[in-house]
Formats: sequence, C-alpha cells, structure tokens
Amino acid sequence: MQKLALFLCILFFLMAFPVKAADHEKDEQMYKERMELFEKMEAATTIPWYYFAGIDQYERSLRFIRKDLPEPDTISIYIPESKWAGPLNPNQKDKNPATIAAFQGVGIDGNGDGKADRLNGEDVLAAIGRYLTTYGTDHDNIKIALWRYYGRDKAVSIVVGNAKMYKAFGKLDLQQKVFPLPRRFNYTFKNTWGDARGWGGRRIHEGTDIFADYSVPVRSTSYGIVEMKGWNRYGGWRVGIRDINNTYHYYAHLNGFAKDLKLGEAVKPGTVIGGVGSTGYGPPGTSGKFPPHLHYGMYKDNGRTEWSFDPYPHLRQWERAGS
Repeated sequence: MQKLALFLCILFFLMAFPVKAADHEKDEQMYKERMELFEKMEAATTIPWYYFAGIDQYERSLRFIRKDLPEPDTISIYIPESKWAGPLNPNQKDKNPATIAAFQGVGIDGNGDGKADRLNGEDVLAAIGRYLTTYGTDHDNIKIALWRYYGRDKAVSIVVGNAKMYKAFGKLDLQQKVFPLPRRFNYTFKNTWGDARGWGGRRIHEGTDIFADYSVPVRSTSYGIVEMKGWNRYGGWRVGIRDINNTYHYYAHLNGFAKDLKLGEAVKPGTVIGGVGSTGYGPPGTSGKFPPHLHYGMYKDNGRTEWSFDPYPHLRQWERAGS
C-alpha cells in the first residue's frame, strides 16, 4: 500500500510538472508579444513604452474582476463601440478608418491592413497613442490626457504607478509574491478576516493578524508603489502599497518605518518596509494596547469603488511557497 501511494505521488508530480512548464512558457510568450507591441508604439509616438503598459495593465486588472467587461486578451485596453466608431455612426461595428474619422471616432488602422479593428491590439494601442499625443508626450501632459480619458483621479494614479513600476524594473512580469515576514522568525496567524471589532465603533476586521515579536522585519509582499505612509488612530504606523494587479496591500501596527522608505517609491517583493509593533488605538505615538503583531489587509479597486477581501488564503499560499 505504501509503495502504491508513493508511486501515485510520483506520477502526480510528473504529470503536473509539464503543465506548469507549459503555463510558464505561455506566459513568457504573452509578455514578449505585449512588450513588442508597446515598444513599437513607443517608436511610432515617442511616448515611452511603460505608459502603454501601465494603461493596458490597469484595464487588464479591471477585466479580471468586472462582469460587464470581456475577458483580457494580449492587449486588454477596452474601447466601447460608440467611442471607437463615433457616437453618431450608424454602423457601430465600423472598421473603415475613413468613415470612423468622419463620425469623430477614435478608431484607426494601426497595423496597416486597411481596417480599424477595436478587437485588434495593435489598432487599439495606435488609437490610444494618437489620443495621448494630442495632449503631448511629456509626463504632465500624459497625466492630463489620462484624466480626460478616465475622469477619475484614482485611475490616473494607478496607471502612472504601473508605468513607474515598469520603468523601474524594466520588465512586464511583476507577479512574484512573498510572505510578509521572513520565515526564519517565529510567528503565528489564523483567519480573522470579517471578525467583529468594537474599538472606534462597530466594524469588521479587514485583514489577518500575524503575531510576532517586536521589530521582526515586515516586507513588501509584492512589486508595488508606496501609496500611503503615516499614522492612523486604528492602525498606528502603517504603510499601503498598490501592486501591478491593482491590489492594495495594507500593513498596520508597525513599530516604525524602514529608514529609506518613501512615498511614491517602487518596491519589490522582500523590500523591508518596517517592523512588527503594537501601535495604534489612539493618537500618534500610542503603543502597547495589544500584543505585537502585523495587521495585513488586501483591497481591490474595480474602477468605481474599492473593497476589502480575505488575505488569509494568499498568505498561506505564499507561506507554503517558502519565500
């Protein structure tokens, strides 16, 4: 029986490994194709590739969580038919560049096949590139163009943050994750998301508490942009980092911040951002009202609103990965 169990385990491993290898190769090919398109648009418009990548990744994250948008493709920027063909165009599926232009649609032919196809990634990027260049190719004018396009400050900040990460790390694959505490330290945690909280009014616990000794290093779990750093009467000294998938990672009750941590900084998995503490539940400087621990929360933005979700399964996954 033991030999049979061992044989089945080995067989399962051998069967699973090629699947993972194939998935990895598929992802690598997708990143390569996307980067080629972004760099082609940079050559055509002089707008750096990472702005196109930032826009595409922002919309990719929306399409993964919004049921009113189609699933993401190689290029995931979604332009509605009425915007592409022109709001008064009687043919909302028009692919003729001339009639689209006559009806003031944004659609253009980006790959030279004579068609302006809103489902073709190269045509979509070319349309976005032309739109951006009408405002200018420098950073400030690109931000203005993005605000006019999305009409939402948070959307602009997320796109710009994505672009900053791509520029800083020079690659599209920024999906790596690690556990927030180094594995060599003692810690314990359980699923506490959704539990009732009474201090400061009735509310739910929007995270997982990881108990550890004072000053155990707290690390960024992902690539991301430091969006928030400061004090909150509930969370004490806290840091907020938004990753490339538009997930906001919240670290609270810190004993302080890493010396060189700055707002707007691009960080990578494993970057130390502070230490475990027991700050909060009072005015700035309050500490010691509870045992030292890291409160770790995760939030998702769908382009309209932001909400908390349970980080516990992710923490367990990163812990098992041994990072």
